[in-house]
Amino acid sequence: MSAPLLDVRDLSIAFGAGAKETLVVDRVSFKLEPGRTLALVGESGSGKSITALSVVRLLAPTARHPSGEIFFDGQDLLRVREDDMRRVRGAEVSMVFQEPMTSLNPLHTIEKQVAEILAQHGATDRADMRARVIEGLKEVGIRDPEGRLGAYPHQLSGGQRQRVMIAMALANCPKLFIVDEPTTALDVTVQAQILSLLRDLQHRRNMAMLFIT
Repeated sequence: MSAPLLDVRDLSIAFGAGAKETLVVDRVSFKLEPGRTLALVGESGSGKSITALSVVRLLAPTARHPSGEIFFDGQDLLRVREDDMRRVRGAEVSMVFQEPMTSLNPLHTIEKQVAEILAQHGATDRADMRARVIEGLKEVGIRDPEGRLGAYPHQLSGGQRQRVMIAMALANCPKLFIVDEPTTALDVTVQAQILSLLRDLQHRRNMAMLFIT
């Protein structure tokens, strides 16, 4: 058995302070090995999403962790500097959220939004970025990817928007891919297509996947 890529130990999450503090996650622990899938399953409001957001350190400033550690590739993400965390987030660890329409910027084209992720992690050559955007859209099953570069989110279907979000999340070849209820707003047929796509991408890239449902 290989060493875990993600090792969450006794993680607690609370909001508020003093007498108004509310504990919403109480000492959760789990491990995820490279190339494997782990599902966090629970009812709405059970703390699944905020546990995942803790991994990428995107919780609101009012949140704190009374206990716990989140080891990713040997380093505790709760204790690294924010500059270092920005290098991890979006490159080594990526996340897709529940509703793609609220995650995509309605004012920018698909090409600009995917290319921005590449630029944030060191890409500078425009021609190379454009080629990588096209390849990424092709990989997630967007038909005529080159023709879609100038499209805006409202011009795409819900399934296409979710595919774009997946392409953005995978643009920098992360080791860990977190998907937070990625089929919530989609019809049943498209849900099956997205789940099949995620499975195929994981096997093709040998990523670890934390699946929230």
